[in-house]
Amino acid sequence: MNFKTFALVAGAALAIAASLTFTLGLSTPVWAQVPQEATIRKLLAERFTDLPKIDEVSKAPMPGLFEVRVGSDLFYTDAEASHLIMGGQILETKTRRNLTEERMKKLTAIDFASLPLKDAIVWKTGTGKRRIAVFADPNCGYCKRFEQELSKTKDLTVYTFLMPILSADSTDKSNAIWCAKDATAAWRSWMVDGVQPPAAAKSCDTPTERNLALGRKHRVNGTPAIVFEDGQRVPGMLNAAQLEQQLVASSKS
Repeated sequence: MNFKTFALVAGAALAIAASLTFTLGLSTPVWAQVPQEATIRKLLAERFTDLPKIDEVSKAPMPGLFEVRVGSDLFYTDAEASHLIMGGQILETKTRRNLTEERMKKLTAIDFASLPLKDAIVWKTGTGKRRIAVFADPNCGYCKRFEQELSKTKDLTVYTFLMPILSADSTDKSNAIWCAKDATAAWRSWMVDGVQPPAAAKSCDTPTERNLALGRKHRVNGTPAIVFEDGQRVPGMLNAAQLEQQLVASSKS
């Protein structure tokens, strides 16, 4: 079966779960008898010839299951790779922790110190002692709303990476804003007040392509995308209260 076709059969999840429950009831589970990483890699590669490269196979928090990581995507399988759970999440019932979500946050975290801040537009409120990075498109409505919420947040430095992904006009506006005499003022004027930036000079060098490559590297597929100093990222807009809550949580991690 084609891997992409299999991914559409989400309705089979209940049957898979029932089969795994039966497997877990065995007194001597098969997965405990032999090293499994190589076996699982081999079997999945044989059964799904178009499966992307598997980056990691490890034991999942739930006994009898193995985590299969492809990039930042997670799947779960049994020891013999006879079933595959896609799109499922593992919850710890005593604490109600979503273990899959916690794992995903670690996988998608971005090292803030590694970001090329020279390619970002910078502005701050108050002391600016707290920092975030934002991937934004100048034609993104939610980015504009988020920009207004940022003004309500105290002591914050914002590094905005212009990432024009919505249209060719997004690229033109990004370049015009970056090449303005005061890029920060041009950005804020456009996003908050709707003041059109002047066209960029042809000789102006912009970081647009580098920013797009940076977004692809970290699988940023939409704007706004927010990165906090502890590496955690949030896709989509936050209001001022939500942003403050996340900033506090980030400072404690």
